[in-house]
Amino acid sequence: MIGGFENIPRVPELRKKVLFTLMMLAVYRIGCHVPTPGVDGAALSAFFDAQKGSLFGLFDMFSGGALRSLSVVALGIMPYISASIILELMSVVVPYLERLKKEGEQGRKKIIQYTRYGTVILSMIQGFGIAVGLENMTSPGGVMVVPAGGMGFRAITMITLCAGTCFLMWLGEQITEKGIGNGISLIIFSGIVAGFPVAVANTFRLIGTGEVSVFFIILIVAIMLAVVGAIVFIERGQRRIPVQYAKRMVGRKMYGGQSTHLPLKINTAGVIPPIFASSIIMFPATIANFIAIPWLQAFANSLNPGSIVHAVIYVGFIFFFSYFYTAVHFSPVDVADNMKRSGGFIPGIRPGKNTAEYIDKVLARLTFAGAIYISAICILPEIFIYKLHLPFYFGGTSLLIVVGVAMDTTRQIESHLLTRHYESFMKKGFGKKR
Repeated sequence: MIGGFENIPRVPELRKKVLFTLMMLAVYRIGCHVPTPGVDGAALSAFFDAQKGSLFGLFDMFSGGALRSLSVVALGIMPYISASIILELMSVVVPYLERLKKEGEQGRKKIIQYTRYGTVILSMIQGFGIAVGLENMTSPGGVMVVPAGGMGFRAITMITLCAGTCFLMWLGEQITEKGIGNGISLIIFSGIVAGFPVAVANTFRLIGTGEVSVFFIILIVAIMLAVVGAIVFIERGQRRIPVQYAKRMVGRKMYGGQSTHLPLKINTAGVIPPIFASSIIMFPATIANFIAIPWLQAFANSLNPGSIVHAVIYVGFIFFFSYFYTAVHFSPVDVADNMKRSGGFIPGIRPGKNTAEYIDKVLARLTFAGAIYISAICILPEIFIYKLHLPFYFGGTSLLIVVGVAMDTTRQIESHLLTRHYESFMKKGFGKKR
Protein backbone atom coordinates (compact mmCIF):
# COMPACT_ATOMS: atom_id res chain seq x y z
CA MET A 1 0.00 0.00 0.00
CA ILE A 2 2.85 2.39 0.88
CA GLY A 3 4.43 1.64 -2.49
CA GLY A 4 1.11 2.46 -4.15
CA PHE A 5 0.88 5.84 -2.42
CA GLU A 6 4.42 6.63 -3.53
CA ASN A 7 3.13 6.46 -7.10
CA ILE A 8 0.56 9.26 -6.55
CA PRO A 9 2.96 12.06 -7.62
CA ARG A 10 3.72 10.11 -10.81
CA VAL A 11 0.10 10.27 -11.99
CA PRO A 12 -0.62 13.91 -12.98
CA GLU A 13 -4.43 13.66 -12.79
CA LEU A 14 -4.41 11.92 -9.40
CA ARG A 15 -1.77 14.31 -8.05
CA LYS A 16 -3.96 17.28 -8.97
CA LYS A 17 -7.01 15.69 -7.33
CA VAL A 18 -5.15 14.96 -4.08
CA LEU A 19 -3.60 18.45 -3.94
CA PHE A 20 -6.98 20.06 -4.67
CA THR A 21 -8.60 18.05 -1.86
CA LEU A 22 -5.88 19.00 0.62
CA MET A 23 -6.16 22.69 -0.35
CA MET A 24 -9.94 22.71 0.12
CA LEU A 25 -9.63 21.02 3.53
CA ALA A 26 -6.99 23.59 4.48
CA VAL A 27 -9.44 26.36 3.56
CA TYR A 28 -12.05 24.71 5.79
CA ARG A 29 -9.61 24.56 8.71
CA ILE A 30 -8.76 28.25 8.22
CA GLY A 31 -12.48 29.05 8.34
CA CYS A 32 -12.70 27.29 11.72
CA HIS A 33 -10.52 30.08 13.18
CA VAL A 34 -12.48 33.05 11.78
CA PRO A 35 -14.77 34.18 14.65
CA THR A 36 -18.33 35.41 14.37
CA PRO A 37 -18.64 39.12 15.33
CA GLY A 38 -20.01 40.14 18.74
CA VAL A 39 -18.96 37.07 20.78
CA ASP A 40 -16.49 36.93 23.68
CA GLY A 41 -14.36 33.96 22.59
CA ALA A 42 -12.70 33.43 25.99
CA ALA A 43 -16.04 33.33 27.82
CA LEU A 44 -17.51 30.93 25.24
CA SER A 45 -14.48 28.63 25.48
CA ALA A 46 -14.80 28.59 29.28
CA PHE A 47 -18.49 27.73 28.90
CA PHE A 48 -17.62 24.74 26.69
CA ASP A 49 -14.97 23.56 29.16
CA ALA A 50 -17.75 23.35 31.73
CA GLN A 51 -20.01 21.45 29.31
CA LYS A 52 -17.91 18.32 28.88
CA GLY A 53 -20.00 15.25 28.29
CA SER A 54 -22.96 17.13 26.83
CA LEU A 55 -24.28 17.33 23.29
CA PHE A 56 -22.27 20.54 22.92
CA GLY A 57 -19.08 18.48 23.10
CA LEU A 58 -20.35 16.04 20.48
CA PHE A 59 -21.47 18.87 18.19
CA ASP A 60 -18.11 20.61 18.67
CA MET A 61 -16.32 17.39 17.66
CA PHE A 62 -18.26 17.15 14.38
CA SER A 63 -17.59 20.84 13.65
CA GLY A 64 -13.85 20.40 14.24
CA GLY A 65 -13.78 22.75 17.25
CA ALA A 66 -15.49 25.54 15.29
CA LEU A 67 -18.45 25.72 17.68
CA ARG A 68 -16.20 26.33 20.69
CA SER A 69 -14.94 29.56 19.15
CA LEU A 70 -18.20 30.19 17.25
CA SER A 71 -16.39 30.59 13.98
CA VAL A 72 -18.16 31.38 10.72
CA VAL A 73 -18.40 27.61 10.02
CA ALA A 74 -19.60 26.73 13.53
CA LEU A 75 -22.70 24.90 12.26
CA GLY A 76 -20.48 22.62 10.22
CA ILE A 77 -22.00 20.47 7.53
CA MET A 78 -24.76 19.05 9.77
CA PRO A 79 -27.60 21.20 8.31
CA TYR A 80 -26.76 19.82 4.86
CA ILE A 81 -26.86 16.28 6.21
CA SER A 82 -30.18 16.97 7.95
CA ALA A 83 -31.61 18.36 4.70
CA SER A 84 -30.36 15.27 2.83
CA ILE A 85 -32.09 13.02 5.36
CA ILE A 86 -35.37 14.92 4.98
CA LEU A 87 -35.22 14.68 1.17
CA GLU A 88 -34.38 10.96 1.32
CA LEU A 89 -37.33 10.29 3.63
CA MET A 90 -39.69 12.45 1.58
CA SER A 91 -38.70 10.65 -1.63
CA VAL A 92 -40.32 7.50 -0.24
CA VAL A 93 -43.71 9.14 0.38
CA VAL A 94 -43.80 12.01 -2.17
CA PRO A 95 -44.40 10.70 -5.73
CA TYR A 96 -42.81 13.77 -7.36
CA LEU A 97 -39.50 13.24 -5.56
CA GLU A 98 -39.66 9.52 -6.26
CA ARG A 99 -40.02 10.27 -9.99
CA LEU A 100 -37.07 12.66 -9.82
CA LYS A 101 -34.85 9.91 -8.42
CA LYS A 102 -35.68 7.77 -11.44
CA GLU A 103 -34.97 10.49 -14.01
CA GLY A 104 -31.22 9.99 -13.91
CA GLU A 105 -28.78 12.88 -13.90
CA GLN A 106 -31.38 15.63 -14.38
CA GLY A 107 -33.49 14.34 -11.51
CA ARG A 108 -30.44 14.05 -9.29
CA LYS A 109 -29.52 17.70 -9.98
CA LYS A 110 -33.01 18.86 -8.98
CA ILE A 111 -32.88 16.86 -5.73
CA ILE A 112 -29.46 18.37 -4.96
CA GLN A 113 -30.92 21.83 -5.57
CA TYR A 114 -33.81 21.13 -3.17
CA THR A 115 -31.26 19.86 -0.64
CA ARG A 116 -29.40 23.17 -0.91
CA TYR A 117 -32.60 25.13 -0.29
CA GLY A 118 -33.33 22.93 2.74
CA THR A 119 -29.80 23.52 4.01
CA VAL A 120 -30.28 27.29 3.89
CA ILE A 121 -33.59 27.07 5.77
CA LEU A 122 -32.22 24.77 8.49
CA SER A 123 -29.06 26.90 8.83
CA MET A 124 -31.14 30.03 9.32
CA ILE A 125 -33.25 28.32 12.01
CA GLN A 126 -30.23 26.91 13.84
CA GLY A 127 -28.27 30.15 13.48
CA PHE A 128 -31.09 32.22 14.98
CA GLY A 129 -31.56 29.69 17.82
CA ILE A 130 -27.84 29.76 18.62
CA ALA A 131 -27.82 33.58 18.59
CA VAL A 132 -30.71 33.71 21.07
CA GLY A 133 -29.06 31.12 23.28
CA LEU A 134 -25.69 32.90 23.26
CA GLU A 135 -27.29 36.02 24.68
CA ASN A 136 -28.31 34.04 27.78
CA MET A 137 -24.96 32.28 28.25
CA THR A 138 -22.40 33.12 30.88
CA SER A 139 -19.02 31.58 31.58
CA PRO A 140 -18.37 29.84 34.94
CA GLY A 141 -16.84 33.18 36.07
CA GLY A 142 -20.08 35.05 35.34
CA VAL A 143 -18.86 36.77 32.14
CA MET A 144 -21.51 37.25 29.44
CA VAL A 145 -20.69 35.40 26.22
CA VAL A 146 -22.40 38.18 24.23
CA PRO A 147 -21.57 41.60 25.70
CA ALA A 148 -24.13 43.45 23.54
CA GLY A 149 -27.07 41.43 22.24
CA GLY A 150 -30.23 42.42 20.42
CA MET A 151 -31.82 41.89 17.01
CA GLY A 152 -28.75 43.25 15.25
CA PHE A 153 -26.53 40.57 16.79
CA ARG A 154 -29.09 37.85 16.06
CA ALA A 155 -29.39 38.86 12.41
CA ILE A 156 -25.62 39.06 11.90
CA THR A 157 -25.04 35.70 13.63
CA MET A 158 -27.84 33.99 11.69
CA ILE A 159 -26.57 35.28 8.32
CA THR A 160 -22.92 34.55 9.16
CA LEU A 161 -23.53 30.97 10.29
CA CYS A 162 -25.83 30.28 7.34
CA ALA A 163 -23.22 31.63 4.93
CA GLY A 164 -20.55 29.47 6.58
CA THR A 165 -22.62 26.31 6.16
CA CYS A 166 -23.40 27.17 2.53
CA PHE A 167 -19.69 27.70 1.91
CA LEU A 168 -18.90 24.28 3.42
CA MET A 169 -21.63 22.71 1.31
CA TRP A 170 -20.06 24.22 -1.81
CA LEU A 171 -16.61 23.15 -0.61
CA GLY A 172 -17.76 19.56 -0.15
CA GLU A 173 -19.32 19.47 -3.61
CA GLN A 174 -16.12 20.83 -5.16
CA ILE A 175 -14.06 18.13 -3.42
CA THR A 176 -16.41 15.40 -4.63
CA GLU A 177 -16.38 16.74 -8.21
CA LYS A 178 -12.75 17.81 -8.65
CA GLY A 179 -10.92 16.10 -5.81
CA ILE A 180 -10.69 12.60 -4.39
CA GLY A 181 -13.21 10.98 -2.05
CA ASN A 182 -16.59 12.19 -0.78
CA GLY A 183 -16.33 15.88 0.07
CA ILE A 184 -18.93 15.97 2.85
CA SER A 185 -17.44 12.93 4.59
CA LEU A 186 -13.92 14.33 4.27
CA ILE A 187 -14.98 17.61 5.91
CA ILE A 188 -16.39 15.68 8.88
CA PHE A 189 -13.26 13.49 8.85
CA SER A 190 -10.90 16.48 8.97
CA GLY A 191 -12.93 18.07 11.78
CA ILE A 192 -12.61 14.95 13.94
CA VAL A 193 -8.93 14.39 13.15
CA ALA A 194 -8.14 18.04 13.98
CA GLY A 195 -9.00 17.34 17.62
CA PHE A 196 -6.59 14.42 17.98
CA PRO A 197 -3.38 16.46 18.60
CA VAL A 198 -5.08 18.47 21.36
CA ALA A 199 -6.37 15.26 22.96
CA VAL A 200 -2.88 13.72 22.89
CA ALA A 201 -1.33 16.87 24.39
CA ASN A 202 -3.95 16.96 27.18
CA THR A 203 -3.31 13.29 27.90
CA PHE A 204 0.44 13.82 28.31
CA ARG A 205 -0.27 16.81 30.54
CA LEU A 206 -2.51 14.72 32.78
CA ILE A 207 0.13 11.97 32.92
CA GLY A 208 2.71 14.55 33.94
CA THR A 209 0.52 15.86 36.77
CA GLY A 210 -0.29 12.32 37.94
CA GLU A 211 -4.04 12.61 37.33
CA VAL A 212 -3.95 9.68 34.90
CA SER A 213 -1.74 6.60 35.13
CA VAL A 214 0.43 5.39 32.27
CA PHE A 215 -1.09 1.90 32.54
CA PHE A 216 -4.59 3.36 32.03
CA ILE A 217 -3.53 5.19 28.85
CA ILE A 218 -1.78 2.07 27.50
CA LEU A 219 -4.98 0.12 28.12
CA ILE A 220 -7.06 2.74 26.28
CA VAL A 221 -4.63 2.81 23.32
CA ALA A 222 -4.76 -1.00 23.12
CA ILE A 223 -8.56 -0.90 23.10
CA MET A 224 -8.55 1.80 20.41
CA LEU A 225 -6.26 -0.29 18.20
CA ALA A 226 -8.49 -3.32 18.75
CA VAL A 227 -11.56 -1.29 17.76
CA VAL A 228 -9.82 0.04 14.63
CA GLY A 229 -8.82 -3.52 13.69
CA ALA A 230 -12.40 -4.72 14.19
CA ILE A 231 -13.73 -1.87 12.03
CA VAL A 232 -11.31 -2.64 9.20
CA PHE A 233 -12.04 -6.37 9.40
CA ILE A 234 -15.83 -6.01 9.37
CA GLU A 235 -15.90 -3.21 6.78
CA ARG A 236 -14.07 -5.54 4.38
CA GLY A 237 -16.32 -8.47 5.25
CA GLN A 238 -18.63 -9.85 2.56
CA ARG A 239 -21.28 -12.51 2.12
CA ARG A 240 -20.60 -13.98 -1.32
CA ILE A 241 -23.65 -15.51 -2.98
CA PRO A 242 -22.60 -17.97 -5.73
CA VAL A 243 -23.91 -17.14 -9.21
CA GLN A 244 -23.79 -19.50 -12.19
CA TYR A 245 -24.16 -18.30 -15.79
CA ALA A 246 -25.69 -20.66 -18.32
CA LYS A 247 -23.94 -21.40 -21.60
CA ARG A 248 -25.37 -19.75 -24.69
CA MET A 249 -24.51 -19.80 -28.39
CA VAL A 250 -23.77 -16.48 -30.12
CA GLY A 251 -23.07 -17.13 -33.81
CA ARG A 252 -20.64 -20.05 -33.84
CA LYS A 253 -19.14 -19.31 -30.43
CA MET A 254 -20.24 -20.56 -27.03
CA TYR A 255 -20.35 -17.96 -24.24
CA GLY A 256 -21.08 -18.19 -20.53
CA GLY A 257 -20.91 -21.19 -18.28
CA GLN A 258 -18.61 -19.52 -15.76
CA SER A 259 -19.17 -19.31 -12.01
CA THR A 260 -18.90 -16.05 -10.08
CA HIS A 261 -20.42 -14.52 -6.97
CA LEU A 262 -22.55 -11.60 -5.82
CA PRO A 263 -20.70 -9.76 -2.99
CA LEU A 264 -22.91 -8.32 -0.24
CA LYS A 265 -21.16 -6.24 2.41
CA ILE A 266 -21.91 -6.81 6.09
CA ASN A 267 -22.20 -3.06 6.54
CA THR A 268 -23.78 -1.86 3.31
CA ALA A 269 -24.64 1.57 4.69
CA GLY A 270 -21.07 2.40 5.76
CA VAL A 271 -20.71 5.44 8.03
CA ILE A 272 -24.06 6.94 6.97
CA PRO A 273 -26.19 5.59 9.91
CA PRO A 274 -24.10 7.10 12.77
CA ILE A 275 -23.70 10.43 10.92
CA PHE A 276 -27.44 10.64 10.18
CA ALA A 277 -28.37 9.50 13.70
CA SER A 278 -26.07 12.08 15.31
CA SER A 279 -27.46 14.81 13.08
CA ILE A 280 -31.07 13.96 13.90
CA ILE A 281 -30.39 13.92 17.67
CA MET A 282 -28.23 17.06 17.73
CA PHE A 283 -30.57 19.33 15.78
CA PRO A 284 -33.57 19.48 18.18
CA ALA A 285 -31.42 19.02 21.29
CA THR A 286 -29.14 21.92 20.36
CA ILE A 287 -32.09 24.24 19.74
CA ALA A 288 -33.66 23.17 23.04
CA ASN A 289 -30.42 23.84 24.92
CA PHE A 290 -30.33 27.40 23.62
CA ILE A 291 -33.95 28.24 24.50
CA ALA A 292 -34.73 28.97 28.15
CA ILE A 293 -37.84 26.78 28.44
CA PRO A 294 -37.64 24.32 31.37
CA TRP A 295 -39.32 21.32 29.74
CA LEU A 296 -37.31 21.77 26.52
CA GLN A 297 -34.05 21.93 28.47
CA ALA A 298 -35.05 18.84 30.48
CA PHE A 299 -35.66 17.05 27.16
CA ALA A 300 -32.25 18.20 25.87
CA ASN A 301 -30.52 16.99 29.04
CA SER A 302 -32.12 13.56 28.63
CA LEU A 303 -30.45 13.34 25.20
CA ASN A 304 -26.95 14.04 26.53
CA PRO A 305 -24.42 11.29 25.70
CA GLY A 306 -24.10 8.88 28.59
CA SER A 307 -27.81 8.72 29.38
CA ILE A 308 -29.96 5.66 28.76
CA VAL A 309 -32.44 7.71 26.71
CA HIS A 310 -29.66 8.89 24.38
CA ALA A 311 -28.29 5.37 23.96
CA VAL A 312 -31.71 3.88 23.15
CA ILE A 313 -32.65 6.65 20.66
CA TYR A 314 -29.19 6.60 19.08
CA VAL A 315 -29.25 2.83 18.54
CA GLY A 316 -32.82 3.04 17.24
CA PHE A 317 -31.83 5.63 14.63
CA ILE A 318 -28.76 3.57 13.64
CA PHE A 319 -30.96 0.52 12.96
CA PHE A 320 -33.49 2.66 11.07
CA PHE A 321 -30.93 4.34 8.82
CA SER A 322 -29.03 1.09 8.25
CA TYR A 323 -32.15 -0.52 6.78
CA PHE A 324 -33.38 2.68 5.10
CA TYR A 325 -30.10 3.49 3.35
CA THR A 326 -29.67 -0.14 2.24
CA ALA A 327 -33.22 -0.27 0.86
CA VAL A 328 -32.78 3.02 -1.03
CA HIS A 329 -29.41 2.21 -2.60
CA PHE A 330 -29.67 -1.56 -3.20
CA SER A 331 -32.62 -3.14 -5.00
CA PRO A 332 -32.76 -6.98 -4.91
CA VAL A 333 -35.45 -6.89 -7.63
CA ASP A 334 -33.20 -4.97 -10.03
CA VAL A 335 -30.25 -7.26 -9.28
CA ALA A 336 -32.38 -10.35 -9.87
CA ASP A 337 -33.76 -8.95 -13.16
CA ASN A 338 -30.28 -8.04 -14.43
CA MET A 339 -29.03 -11.47 -13.46
CA LYS A 340 -31.92 -13.15 -15.28
CA ARG A 341 -31.37 -11.12 -18.47
CA SER A 342 -27.69 -12.09 -18.45
CA GLY A 343 -28.52 -15.78 -18.09
CA GLY A 344 -27.33 -15.96 -14.49
CA PHE A 345 -28.92 -17.79 -11.58
CA ILE A 346 -28.19 -18.74 -8.00
CA PRO A 347 -27.82 -22.55 -7.69
CA GLY A 348 -30.94 -24.00 -6.11
CA ILE A 349 -32.98 -20.77 -6.53
CA ARG A 350 -35.34 -20.10 -9.44
CA PRO A 351 -34.55 -16.92 -11.43
CA GLY A 352 -36.74 -13.84 -11.09
CA LYS A 353 -38.99 -13.33 -8.07
CA ASN A 354 -37.52 -16.19 -6.01
CA THR A 355 -34.00 -14.88 -6.57
CA ALA A 356 -35.04 -11.38 -5.48
CA GLU A 357 -36.67 -12.76 -2.33
CA TYR A 358 -33.57 -14.82 -1.52
CA ILE A 359 -31.21 -11.84 -1.97
CA ASP A 360 -33.55 -9.65 0.09
CA LYS A 361 -33.60 -12.24 2.90
CA VAL A 362 -29.80 -12.51 2.98
CA LEU A 363 -29.43 -8.72 2.79
CA ALA A 364 -31.88 -8.20 5.68
CA ARG A 365 -29.86 -10.54 7.91
CA LEU A 366 -26.59 -8.86 6.93
CA THR A 367 -28.06 -5.41 7.60
CA PHE A 368 -29.21 -6.55 11.05
CA ALA A 369 -25.71 -7.82 11.83
CA GLY A 370 -24.20 -4.60 10.45
CA ALA A 371 -26.54 -2.45 12.57
CA ILE A 372 -25.55 -4.39 15.70
CA TYR A 373 -21.87 -3.89 14.82
CA ILE A 374 -22.31 -0.12 14.26
CA SER A 375 -24.32 0.24 17.48
CA ALA A 376 -21.70 -1.62 19.51
CA ILE A 377 -18.91 0.56 18.09
CA CYS A 378 -20.81 3.81 18.61
CA ILE A 379 -21.86 3.09 22.20
CA LEU A 380 -18.20 2.93 23.30
CA PRO A 381 -18.22 6.64 24.28
CA GLU A 382 -20.87 5.85 26.87
CA ILE A 383 -18.42 3.50 28.59
CA PHE A 384 -15.04 5.17 28.21
CA ILE A 385 -15.98 8.82 28.64
CA TYR A 386 -18.69 8.75 31.25
CA LYS A 387 -17.98 5.57 33.20
CA LEU A 388 -14.18 5.53 33.20
CA HIS A 389 -13.81 9.37 33.12
CA LEU A 390 -11.62 9.40 30.06
CA PRO A 391 -9.73 12.73 29.77
CA PHE A 392 -10.38 13.08 26.02
CA TYR A 393 -13.17 12.31 23.58
CA PHE A 394 -12.66 8.73 22.47
CA GLY A 395 -15.75 7.53 20.71
CA GLY A 396 -16.67 4.68 18.46
CA THR A 397 -18.64 7.12 16.32
CA SER A 398 -15.57 9.22 15.59
CA LEU A 399 -13.38 6.14 15.05
CA LEU A 400 -15.92 4.55 12.72
CA ILE A 401 -16.19 7.75 10.65
CA VAL A 402 -12.41 8.29 10.53
CA VAL A 403 -11.59 4.69 9.59
CA GLY A 404 -14.54 4.37 7.19
CA VAL A 405 -13.78 7.60 5.32
CA ALA A 406 -10.05 6.79 5.23
CA MET A 407 -10.77 3.34 3.75
CA ASP A 408 -13.16 4.77 1.15
CA THR A 409 -10.70 7.48 0.09
CA THR A 410 -7.84 4.97 -0.03
CA ARG A 411 -9.97 2.70 -2.19
CA GLN A 412 -10.59 5.51 -4.67
CA ILE A 413 -6.88 6.36 -4.81
CA GLU A 414 -6.02 2.71 -5.43
CA SER A 415 -8.66 2.59 -8.16
CA HIS A 416 -7.05 5.56 -9.92
CA LEU A 417 -3.62 3.96 -9.66
CA LEU A 418 -4.94 0.64 -10.96
CA THR A 419 -6.68 2.31 -13.91
CA ARG A 420 -3.50 4.15 -14.81
CA HIS A 421 -1.54 0.92 -14.63
CA TYR A 422 -3.96 -0.85 -16.97
CA GLU A 423 -3.88 2.05 -19.46
CA SER A 424 -0.10 1.93 -19.68
CA PHE A 425 -0.21 -1.87 -19.98
CA MET A 426 -2.69 -1.68 -22.87
CA LYS A 427 -0.58 0.90 -24.68
CA LYS A 428 2.43 -1.38 -24.45
CA GLY A 429 0.34 -4.24 -25.80
CA PHE A 430 -0.83 -2.25 -28.84
CA GLY A 431 2.72 -1.12 -29.43
CA LYS A 432 3.92 -4.68 -29.83
CA LYS A 433 1.35 -5.41 -32.53
CA ARG A 434 2.50 -2.55 -34.74
